[in-house]
Amino acid sequence: MIKTLFNVAGTLALILAILGIFLPLLPTTPFLLLASACYLRGSERLHHWLMTHRMLGPYLSNLQAGRGIPLRGKIIALTLMWASLAFSAWYVPLPWVRWLLLIPGIGVTIYLIRMKTL
Repeated sequence: MIKTLFNVAGTLALILAILGIFLPLLPTTPFLLLASACYLRGSERLHHWLMTHRMLGPYLSNLQAGRGIPLRGKIIALTLMWASLAFSAWYVPLPWVRWLLLIPGIGVTIYLIRMKTL
């Protein structure tokens, strides 16, 4: 029963992590790390699948080993994030919401810049 709950939580975290790749206000890394931790406790097969995944596996392995994120990944993440935030700010009619969008943008930018570069 507990393993099933870990697998469900891991799957939900993985879905949120994948959505976070495309949505600017949803973080990818914490949900990906949570999915890995849940799968580690719930299913050896799912954890192995996640760690050997073509796109997510190397990213996750480097994060867990403390090696950091590749420079190319940082540049792509920051470019896509700021482009989507700019689009959101342009699309939203309320000026105060536009300013509010700066908070996660600046926070994630600082986090990624301070994170170790692979």
